[in-house]
Amino acid sequence: MELLYVSLLTLLVLLFPLSLHFLFKKTKPGLGEVGRLPPGKTGWPIVGESIEFLSTGWKGHPEKFIFDRMSKYSPQVFRTSLMLEDAAVFCGSAGNKFLFSNENKLVTAWWPASVDKVFPSSDQRSKEEAIKMKKLLPTFFKPVALQKYVGVMDQITERHFASDWDNNKQVVVYPLTKRFTFALACKIFVSIDDPDEVARLVVPFESIATAILSIPLDLPGTGFRRGINAANFIRKELLAIIKQRKIDLAKGKASPTQDILSHMLLTSDENGKFMQEYDIADKILGLLIGGHDTASSACVFIVKYLAELPEIYDGVYKEQMEIAESKAPGELLNWDDLTKMKYSWNVACEVLRLAPPLQGAFREAITDFMYSGFSIPKGWKLYWSANSTHKNPKFFPEPQKFDPSRFEGAGPAPFTFVPFGGGPRMCPGKEYARVEILVFMHHLVKRFKWEKIIPDEKIVVNPMPCPAKGLPIRLYPHKA
Repeated sequence: MELLYVSLLTLLVLLFPLSLHFLFKKTKPGLGEVGRLPPGKTGWPIVGESIEFLSTGWKGHPEKFIFDRMSKYSPQVFRTSLMLEDAAVFCGSAGNKFLFSNENKLVTAWWPASVDKVFPSSDQRSKEEAIKMKKLLPTFFKPVALQKYVGVMDQITERHFASDWDNNKQVVVYPLTKRFTFALACKIFVSIDDPDEVARLVVPFESIATAILSIPLDLPGTGFRRGINAANFIRKELLAIIKQRKIDLAKGKASPTQDILSHMLLTSDENGKFMQEYDIADKILGLLIGGHDTASSACVFIVKYLAELPEIYDGVYKEQMEIAESKAPGELLNWDDLTKMKYSWNVACEVLRLAPPLQGAFREAITDFMYSGFSIPKGWKLYWSANSTHKNPKFFPEPQKFDPSRFEGAGPAPFTFVPFGGGPRMCPGKEYARVEILVFMHHLVKRFKWEKIIPDEKIVVNPMPCPAKGLPIRLYPHKA
């Protein structure tokens, strides 16, 4: 972290002349004529409030940046400057609803410049790319399609616990959950099943997610440079896999429906055009990141909260053991088993509320519009925050209390529980995540009880929430 601060200070010094220009430049013509801008401040020239925005996460309280400004300026929307851009943060369920329901009408998806450097092969922000991916993914991520993967996930999860958890008195959880979710993603997305190959590829992924949502300082020694190098390495490996898969498909050695990679190679658009190999590698890279980092964060916090809350653990254990005892020896989990894990999923949802892997996301205004009495100029970047509702007592009474009953019946009010986003850009892997999380919980609790070795371990967000020391725990296997 010290290196990051030094790099940021260096950037400020190097860009000082330019910063004076931005500091004293005139307001964009016409803004005042449209209406009042949202209240707030833009912070330092150039870098704005990005350092404070990121540092609250490093300190373990990402919601502080949001709630401080909601209290000071407006609980609906406030102005700031993030990732080198003028920005407005939309808050609460109304803000979520507005952004999610106006996709491609008033707003469109936007990612920081860091994303373009990590994924340089195509414009990740284009509407056409989003539509193309939306057509490709449902075949694999809808519940009806995922049913055939439950047994595969069960086998891989069994293998993971047998090799990395069993016969250990204590483990550090976070590295293990990252290894687990990455192994699953490799198998389901590109049919990589060799543990040695998975282990070789997992290490570079440590750097990529951090680089995507960091200040884009492409300097030696920065996390951003490490992320770019890691993405280039993984992309090269994926290109080799893609070329071999083409050969195997042509010779009938690979199935057209075995994974997402085969589907991408064989699916053309309405003009009969197929995706380029480099673009496919980028898309698979993005899916591996999405299927790896977010789920591993969710799994480690499930372990954390079940260690802290014995009564919650007992409820999950009872439910999972009823399912385990209903199975014949060697029989794999199936879709019907997952539908019986209602309490376990409520627990997982409460974990996702308190520690959402996705803290929020950006949009861009594609036209001038008014919101809550304020003018939002075309080109501004708009940010929605999961914590503005997840940890807001207006929507979740006693928001710091762990209470799975919030998700019984109809569950939370619309647009308040948003760990997977919402609207047309809701995470397409939501059901995939549900399956892998529940299978993980099943194998975890039927094997062990456990306790945290560091009772008050700090939580950091960079960009996913994780325990600062990786959550070391002491394992107590159940007696056979």
